[in-house]
Amino acid sequence: MANATQPHGGDAAPGPSVASRMFAVIDAFTAPTAVRALTLTAIAERAGLPLSTTHRMVGEWVAWGGLTRLDDGRYSLGLRLWEVGVQTPTARNLRTIALPYLEDLYEVAHEHVHLAILDGLDALYVEKLSGHRAVRVISRVGGRLPLHATGVGLVLLAHAPSDVIDEYLAKPLPQFLPSTVTSPDVLRKRLADIRALGVAFMSEEMTAGSSSVAAPILDRTGQVVAAVSVVTPTTPTRDPAHEAAVRQAARGISRSLGYRRAT
Repeated sequence: MANATQPHGGDAAPGPSVASRMFAVIDAFTAPTAVRALTLTAIAERAGLPLSTTHRMVGEWVAWGGLTRLDDGRYSLGLRLWEVGVQTPTARNLRTIALPYLEDLYEVAHEHVHLAILDGLDALYVEKLSGHRAVRVISRVGGRLPLHATGVGLVLLAHAPSDVIDEYLAKPLPQFLPSTVTSPDVLRKRLADIRALGVAFMSEEMTAGSSSVAAPILDRTGQVVAAVSVVTPTTPTRDPAHEAAVRQAARGISRSLGYRRAT
């Protein structure tokens, strides 16, 4: 006799769990092209869920504080998610240690200053300092951007384990602008150059009119755990002061994390 708990169809694959559907709702806000506020219909489309299911899930997220319902009926991420996220030891400790150096870097450049870590196959932004007149970019704290089209992402990918590099380059790489490098062979050469030079330069590969210089941050074991960058308006020539300031910030944060260069 069939097991009383067996669903009809026996071998039919189970549907998505409640947890996976709940997280799909939040993931709708985290894509590289995500906007700050979405309608219920847009959330359902991005999450791949029926509208009725999405309505119920969104209601639970709002009640918990993970989502906020705006006056126009759209939804945005709530502060409760941020409060939980910043409590993770890696993000909290890194941000606390790095912030004085990021502030010094901002005082030199008065442009966007980014701090990012590798999370899966994305650059996850854990801190961002910006001025009112800084060039327009799409980065945001807690947001993710592709590794191959951002300065911090290129640094993180260049210093990632070889199997991570292979996995990343094996997938189709989107071209956001004409300058975006999407050839795996060209990217491998670029990553090798970044490791040799110690910094990454990126110009108009994610956002038109913006360029960046980024450098790796090392922990006490010598492993690259983060990247720091300055994003500026694109100019005919690079400003050597920005490169020097980014290198100095990266060295300062690395020393504070316990890194000591071998002599």
